[in-house]
Amino acid sequence: MKFIALLTITLFYLSSAIAQENNLKKEAKYRASEEFLALHLPFSQAVIYDDVIYVSGQIGNIGLKLVEGGIVPESQQAMMNIKTILEQNGSSMDNVIKCTCMLADMNEWPDFNKEYIKFFPNNKPARSAFGTNGLALGAKVEIECMAYIKK
Repeated sequence: MKFIALLTITLFYLSSAIAQENNLKKEAKYRASEEFLALHLPFSQAVIYDDVIYVSGQIGNIGLKLVEGGIVPESQQAMMNIKTILEQNGSSMDNVIKCTCMLADMNEWPDFNKEYIKFFPNNKPARSAFGTNGLALGAKVEIECMAYIKK
């Protein structure tokens, strides 16, 4: 009986040491497409750590130009930008667990929501939304998110 207890304790400590060593080997991976790198912006499109991808705030832009038409087309393009980044990095919209949404005008929140929910037909991620007094390029909306990567 003492042998089994000693063996159990030894295996527990050995597995803990292996887990700690694996955690020490984890590194953040900074992601940016070639098109994004050509823009010379001061941030990464996304950072992957462990099985989570953190997508930088996305506005409704193509290159350095906002799409025209206001909150609805900007919201759609921002979500398409997020979808593209996730798919390029082994994830998808179905894996999004949290979004933070910033709107230049909270009166446009209902119009934003109509577009936003189209990208989450099944499970809705946790979300925060708030108004702001200025976004990059004069955008009406900026969205950042976190998603998991299935392995």
